[in-house]
Amino acid sequence: MRSIAVVLHPHREDARTAALAACTTLEKDGIRPVMLASEYTVLVEHAGPPDPRIHVIADERIGRLTDLELVMVLGGDGTILRAAQKFHRTGVPIMGVNLGHVGFLAESEKEDLEDAVHRAVARDYRVEERLALDITVFHRGREIHRAWALNDATIEKGVNSRMIELVCGVDQRPVSTFGCDGVILATPTGSTAYAFSAGGPIVWPEVEALLMVPISAHALFSEPLVVAPSSRLGVEFLDTPTGTDAVLWCDGRREIDLPPGSRIEATRARTPMNFARLAEGPFTDRLVAKFQLPVSGWRGPARGEDAQ
Repeated sequence: MRSIAVVLHPHREDARTAALAACTTLEKDGIRPVMLASEYTVLVEHAGPPDPRIHVIADERIGRLTDLELVMVLGGDGTILRAAQKFHRTGVPIMGVNLGHVGFLAESEKEDLEDAVHRAVARDYRVEERLALDITVFHRGREIHRAWALNDATIEKGVNSRMIELVCGVDQRPVSTFGCDGVILATPTGSTAYAFSAGGPIVWPEVEALLMVPISAHALFSEPLVVAPSSRLGVEFLDTPTGTDAVLWCDGRREIDLPPGSRIEATRARTPMNFARLAEGPFTDRLVAKFQLPVSGWRGPARGEDAQ
């Protein structure tokens, strides 16, 4: 039997309502709805046993799903990023339905949920591969942590630090040292998120590149860097006499407290993320719509002129 997973923010009432509606439609269309045990338990606590028959799996068994063809995520960008963390190793594409505010990663809005489900059932979507990051943390020459991120990995000052001293480099060569609030290592997908808020450039998702964006750096040279996807980004957290603390975050999730002297490296992930896309329009249209950018006065190319 064909299976489609439904992922939600189970503590949100609108997400629970949408999940039950999606599961009901899937079951009527002959598709087995699948839900993670952690989310299903909260759903039942708030809404009682659901009418549609939902196949529940333990969270730790995600990697063993062999018949899953799609993951429908009901929520905002945070819920989509959480689903990406859980499912990226399966290679199964994610289709986001926005229940939040901007929902930049989502493919559909909540009022179009039923249509999105029917198109998922009909396999009426295209799959787009997105570059991600593999993160490795070293301390005193020893690897102490590994992580994966779709949007970004951020080295930030801890709660007890006014500023941290970092050395940033590319491909094993130093670029600059400065005091700052942190540094963002981002993908093109993450260029519209935290990196954008910190003054970084927006990079079209089909462009393969890695970004390094300083946060409130005290330096003459603290511009964002855009490098090749094959590059290795490096950040070293310096041990200063005054003593500071720093934290590594990946896609908004706290990963590890960084001891002074740590080195953080980011490279193109061996495991990318697949997105199921419904819209056929260019990224430019998504950017304008999501950020509500003013475009009045645009006339476009003259009639018969090639758009270049």
